[in-house]
Amino acid sequence: MIPKTLKLLALGAGAAVLAGCASSPIPVSANFPLTVEPKVRSAGHWGQVSNDVAKQTLESLSKLGVSGNLYVALPANPTAFDRAFNNFLITDLVKAGRVVQQSPDQALEVSYETQVVRHNSPRPNFLPGRFTMITAGLYAAYGLGLNPNVGDKMAGGLAAAVGADYIASESSGGPTATELILTTTIASGGRYLVRKTDVYYVEEADTTLLQYRYPQVIKVVGQ
Repeated sequence: MIPKTLKLLALGAGAAVLAGCASSPIPVSANFPLTVEPKVRSAGHWGQVSNDVAKQTLESLSKLGVSGNLYVALPANPTAFDRAFNNFLITDLVKAGRVVQQSPDQALEVSYETQVVRHNSPRPNFLPGRFTMITAGLYAAYGLGLNPNVGDKMAGGLAAAVGADYIASESSGGPTATELILTTTIASGGRYLVRKTDVYYVEEADTTLLQYRYPQVIKVVGQ
């Protein structure tokens, strides 16, 4: 039998540990919920991004009951991406049956802005994804209370799910330290009518396509 005094001391020590765990001099870090971020790796992907932007833009205008001709403005100092995206967007809007003007006169202006963000922190190549989450959830629901052999099967199945997630992540090249923020806007009368912002991973080697290159000035020095 453990003396009553020792029991009280043990309880007191446990309470002290719990109290210590319940406080911190600074906020502790936590991960955001699992999300998926597409990676733009080809001009074909740019076309898919444009298709999504055009679809959601037109849906938003329809909900607002806003009609009229559109004009897609090319950003100042356009990059290779800007020029391609401008053409993709005009094409997608015309295919959707909207009138797209070649000049901004009396038209709703569709503008877009890009921002390249670079992170200096290391990028993990793998995060648990849908296969792991689904498998783990099924095991939690059905794996308890069964015969002991189920434990080995659960471990094997979960390992296979983790492997599937890893392969799916690796096939996209994994997360990169560079991201593209793309914002599309339609404004009128001093207010925003439609505004959509998306974020995409970009391969490091492709960042030159997203940045404006100032023309080189060649100085001619007299002999």
